[in-house]
Amino acid sequence: MAGEEGLKVVGFWVSPFVVRVKWALRMKGLEYEYIEEDIFNKTPLLSQLNPVHAKVPVLVHNGKPLAESLIILEYIDETWKHNPLLPADPYERARARFWAGFAEFKILNPSWEALWSKGKQQESAVNSAMEAIEKLEAELNGKQFFGGEKIGYLDLVVGWVAHNLPIFEEVASVKIFDSQKFPAIAEWKNRFLNHPIIKADLPDTEKAYAYFDKRSKELAASFYSAN
Repeated sequence: MAGEEGLKVVGFWVSPFVVRVKWALRMKGLEYEYIEEDIFNKTPLLSQLNPVHAKVPVLVHNGKPLAESLIILEYIDETWKHNPLLPADPYERARARFWAGFAEFKILNPSWEALWSKGKQQESAVNSAMEAIEKLEAELNGKQFFGGEKIGYLDLVVGWVAHNLPIFEEVASVKIFDSQKFPAIAEWKNRFLNHPIIKADLPDTEKAYAYFDKRSKELAASFYSAN
């Protein structure tokens, strides 16, 4: 069944970028059609909707496709004004965007590298992610959520820390997140994961572990055989 106003999401079940878009739509109470895309055997539809990168997620609204999850989140928030995700104050909105970019490049990227890398490369990636999480801990600053008293834009962006990061750590046998060192984020993780809207779209943990375990081995074999 097609979603509200022709809303469709093209995604891959375990992608944190796709999941955050699903969360945003649920936060707005919007119905949509979900189209699963095998990113390892891409259909012509994905290239048609996202010809530049041919990646998920893609949001389709009234036949118009939009790519890149952070851009999609802002589009959703600007198009449907109720239950706002971004702060109303321009300065606070800018800060939320800054921390979203910071989390993508300084936490997600090295955490992903730590998933499949080895030796000193992995150690460096772990240290980089930990240093960045320390800065994010300070930003939370005693709030219930990064969005204040309710889940907002930045919470959705860093939501993968609550669900995916423990899986990355287990697969790679590394420790990036220390609940004793980062108590504010540890408490936030519990609140976030227990929110009904968030729980509704969490990928199955066991299936996600199996996927990332296989993916990490493939990436490691490809990288280290070429270097």
